[in-house]
Amino acid sequence: MAERFILASASPRRRELLAQVGAEFEIIPAKGEEVITSSQPKEVVLELSAQKAAEVAGHLQREEAVILGADTVVVYEGQILGKPRDEEEAERMLSMLCGNTHSVYTGVTVIRIQDGQTKRYSFYEETKVTMYPMDREQILSYIRTGEPMDKAGAYGIQGKGALFVEKINGDYNNVVGLPVAKVFQVLESNRI
Repeated sequence: MAERFILASASPRRRELLAQVGAEFEIIPAKGEEVITSSQPKEVVLELSAQKAAEVAGHLQREEAVILGADTVVVYEGQILGKPRDEEEAERMLSMLCGNTHSVYTGVTVIRIQDGQTKRYSFYEETKVTMYPMDREQILSYIRTGEPMDKAGAYGIQGKGALFVEKINGDYNNVVGLPVAKVFQVLESNRI
C-alpha cells in the first residue's frame, strides 16, 4: 500500500503549488490553536509548521503517511506581518512595504510515519522581496479588490499584487506560500 501524502493546510495557494507539480495529495487542515514561543521569524514559522504537521499526524492511526505542514510570514524591519485583520491594517502594512525590501519566511515540517516509526524534518526558506513605491490611492484601490485580506503582509505575489513587486531574491514559490522544489528535494533525499 502506498503511503498517503497529506497537506496539513487549507491554503488554496499551497494546494495549487502541489497540484502544479503533479503531486497526489489529500488535504487535512490542522485546526488547533497556534502557539508561538519565539519572536524570531524563522523560529516562528518552524514552530507553527511543526504544530500543524504534528496535529494531523496525531490523528492518524499509525497509518503510513507523509504529512506536510507549512506556515508563511512576511517580515519588515523585524516586525512579523500576518494576515490583516481589516482594511485599515492592510493599508498600514502595504504603506510600510511600498518602496522597501522585506523578507518572506516559510517554515516547512515533513513528518513520515512508516513501519511504526515517526521521522520529522523541518526547514525554513527566506526570500527577499522589493516593492515599488505606491501612492495611497493605488494602495486603497488594491485593498478594494479584496485580495490582500487573506494574505500575510496584505499582498499576493501570484495575483494583482504582482503589479507592485519590483524584484525578488530567492524562491518565488516561497513567497506564494511553499518552497515546493525544496520540499520535494527533502522528500526524495534520505533526510526523511
